[in-house]
Amino acid sequence: MKKIAVLTSGGDAPGMNAAIRAIVRTSLNQGINIIGFKNGYEGIIDNGYVTFDRRSVGNIIQKGGSILHTSRSLRFLEKKYRQVAENNLRVLGIDGLIVIGGEGSTKGAIELSKISKTRCIVVPATIDKDMPLVGPTIGFDTAINTALSAIDKIRDTATTSNVTHIVEVMGRNCGWLGIHAGIGAGAEITIIPEVEINISKLSQKIKHQLSKGKKGCIIILAEGGFSKGGASLASALKEKGSLDLRITTLGHMQRGGNPSAVDRVLATELGVRAVLSLKDGFSNMIIAKPLDSLEKIGFDQFLNSEVKIDMYLHNLIENTA
Repeated sequence: MKKIAVLTSGGDAPGMNAAIRAIVRTSLNQGINIIGFKNGYEGIIDNGYVTFDRRSVGNIIQKGGSILHTSRSLRFLEKKYRQVAENNLRVLGIDGLIVIGGEGSTKGAIELSKISKTRCIVVPATIDKDMPLVGPTIGFDTAINTALSAIDKIRDTATTSNVTHIVEVMGRNCGWLGIHAGIGAGAEITIIPEVEINISKLSQKIKHQLSKGKKGCIIILAEGGFSKGGASLASALKEKGSLDLRITTLGHMQRGGNPSAVDRVLATELGVRAVLSLKDGFSNMIIAKPLDSLEKIGFDQFLNSEVKIDMYLHNLIENTA
């Protein structure tokens, strides 16, 4: 493994820069040259790239967005342009490619792998968390915290004015953002694409809450949860009774901002492992950390155990320094 490339693709997610930093520093520490393609898959097609050194990724771990920029490449959907990309990879002598992105970006990597000899690894980064099996994705935690910060402020004005607010969050056709926002904000109702809603029952529930002294209700509407969005939902609810409704669409603010500690650590872990996996000969896979479960710990077990530091995480500091 002499030379690898990295790109960020699709919708941007806070923590992408942290992943780029980890990938670049780990590659150089392993004696591997590394370049970054600009604007996602478009960069491979157009042969647009930058050559990284250690200082190229200094002071970026805390920044949102991506220093490589992203795109949703329509050209890459066509086989002839994927072949152009493969030819460019061959000319540049790229042994491995790391794609930082979500579901669509992963599908792009899968299609490229069908015609390319370049080893390919995906690092999952999407605020939507719309990828099966992979568990946490880079950017999701930050997006949730951004949404909750806004919803908390909306809750203040909702309870003061005794108004029901519909708050739209992102997520495309996946309800993870809506679920976490609903739990974290203590929302009265959460509407997600995966669960069909009954407008009559929803209206009755809101009226019941208000009749019992509730001062303002919060309805979380996940993107794709109701046809035509919040305005359409408000109209449907008003047809079922006189409700005082307001609509707030959080939109792309959920993509921006400094990544949370959770996303910085996850991005670093996944980025380091991606490089080491390529070096060890692995290809055509996603680097993920899917385990997330509750456990029962007995008092005796607790008393007879010591706090242990995760030395793997400690060693990541040296790998990316």
